[in-house]
Amino acid sequence: MKRDPAYDGRFFVAVRTTGIYCRPVCPVKQPLTRNVIYYPSAAAAEKAGYRPCLRCRPETAPFSAAWNGTQTTVTRALRLIEDGALDTSGVDDLAARLGVGARHLGRLFARHVGASPSDVARTARIQRAKRLLSDGDLPIAEIAVRAGFRSVRRFNAAFTKLYGRPPSALRRTVA
Repeated sequence: MKRDPAYDGRFFVAVRTTGIYCRPVCPVKQPLTRNVIYYPSAAAAEKAGYRPCLRCRPETAPFSAAWNGTQTTVTRALRLIEDGALDTSGVDDLAARLGVGARHLGRLFARHVGASPSDVARTARIQRAKRLLSDGDLPIAEIAVRAGFRSVRRFNAAFTKLYGRPPSALRRTVA
């Protein structure tokens, strides 16, 4: 084992005699080869009964959620928003699901996305509505509900603000 950073996060090294697993870049004294077992993930090493090294901190290895930092939280939030998490509840509930405060979530979105969670949700709803307008012949009220808007009036206002025309005008030009 040569402490090659290219392998950091790709596998983990467990030592039978100590019961500890490490990253390949750990600066500790090299164990005897006969005492070493390799695992593809930290979870696999822990499942086998090994505990993480306190020196190299395997939970911070590349490609782990901790290594990605706050971007992981934002990515999870974006996935939940795309699935409609803010269509039925507010930013406070989304933040609670992610284990952070609503203000902190807002700061993370400002840093990583450049828009608030509500703005992202509004954009996702309008995009869903536009796809429904373009791809089908559902009534406008039904499109508003399916896209996640709480009322047709809010749908019309958001759509008109973004496109400069009501959804019915867009439908006529698409058809």
